[in-house]
Amino acid sequence: MSTVVHWFRHDLRLADNPALTRAVRDAEAHGHTLLPVYIWDPAQAQPTRWVPRRMGPHRMAVLADTLTALDTALQQRGSRLLVLRGAAVSVLPRLVRAVQAVQVSAEAIAAPEEQDQADTLARTARLAGWRWTPVWQSSLLDPPDLPFAVDRTPDVFTAFRQQVERAGVQPRAPLPVPSRLPALPPHDALWDPVAAAQGHAALLPQDDGEPPLCHTPLKRPAPPGLMPEARSAFPYHLPVCAPGEAGAQAHVAQYMSRNLPHSYKDTRNGLIGVDHSSKFSPWLASGALSAPQVMAALRVFEAEHGASDGSYWLWFELLWRDHFRLMHLKHGRALYRARGLTELPPPPHDPRAFQRWCEGRTGQPLVDAGMRELAASGFLSNRMRQVVASHLVHHLRCDWRAGAAWFESQLVDYDVYSNQGNWLYGAGRGTDPRGGRRFNLDKQAQDHDPQGLYRRLWGTA
Repeated sequence: MSTVVHWFRHDLRLADNPALTRAVRDAEAHGHTLLPVYIWDPAQAQPTRWVPRRMGPHRMAVLADTLTALDTALQQRGSRLLVLRGAAVSVLPRLVRAVQAVQVSAEAIAAPEEQDQADTLARTARLAGWRWTPVWQSSLLDPPDLPFAVDRTPDVFTAFRQQVERAGVQPRAPLPVPSRLPALPPHDALWDPVAAAQGHAALLPQDDGEPPLCHTPLKRPAPPGLMPEARSAFPYHLPVCAPGEAGAQAHVAQYMSRNLPHSYKDTRNGLIGVDHSSKFSPWLASGALSAPQVMAALRVFEAEHGASDGSYWLWFELLWRDHFRLMHLKHGRALYRARGLTELPPPPHDPRAFQRWCEGRTGQPLVDAGMRELAASGFLSNRMRQVVASHLVHHLRCDWRAGAAWFESQLVDYDVYSNQGNWLYGAGRGTDPRGGRRFNLDKQAQDHDPQGLYRRLWGTA
């Protein structure tokens, strides 16, 4: 019996998952089994040029909890999540051979590393005779629905938003959870309980000279490397911020039921507490929640309670998220050059100043408070992200790419598109028509922490 593999990437949900829906449809149409897979690449835990670990403990913890939630949801529908360890470009072809797969379905991701993976897998599939079927699905609006070709997307956000709104483009309706999932392939050893508990036994036939494929459940990092942080504005260790699809849906429901969209624009720059901003981003980043799901819930809210500046601003922010995605589709690797989209010289860098910034020891109380919050909790408000980024680039004279790498390591809502886009924007090497954002720290403190509560909370005042 042949198999369809669905490779979960940044789409860790069952509802409104077009790539998964396609995999289910194709498997059912041909009587194939379906194998849901996640691949953990150990390179994610390795050092880079800028940081000691590409994925820090907070991101690891949220990812592990999200995968556990996804596996639970699959088991409730008679399936399981297979977690494999290794580089996708080598692990997936071996898995295809082992289970006689005819197709691999996955989310399409337009960032360079992910696109390189997809290109390699597409070539491998052509040579080996199986189908590679990537599906674009992470944006609010589908690119074919836009009033311009992707390669003609306006670089300036305001022009992009105005054209979209004039054309009346709306997101698609979210897809439901597939009514049923096809059976798993008959490979009991895939989930041998003893081997899974050990995390290292051979579970699939190995190629000559290759280490065995292993079912390796991701586990939360253990204390003292990771401790619950009660001061966090996104306490992911508490049920109110539970990672995973069920947690996402519960959060959206309570956010709407408490009429919080109406106050969003007025409170979104708050620095303390869960409710000042929507906090949708951690679930959007993992793919436990989709942008069309957020908008569908928001439209229901507006139908019942009326639209407002606050509810409009949620749409506005989701359009920003789309714009960063479209910039990747349009500009690709240019967004990852030191000069970005400009002809500016390479940025300077001061490693010692960068280290002090990471550790919250710059001597600037507002900046240090933000960096301490980030390291302790894996979260930072959008306002503080702009403040600390501006200080790193424009005052400490450090390379914006180092800051982007630190955010990638630390943020539980790290999103490759938004992270790269925001750092380029703030450094004046992206699409900001004003050439970068330089923040006056005294003014930021007066506007957003006038009584010093935030700085005292994080021990800098």
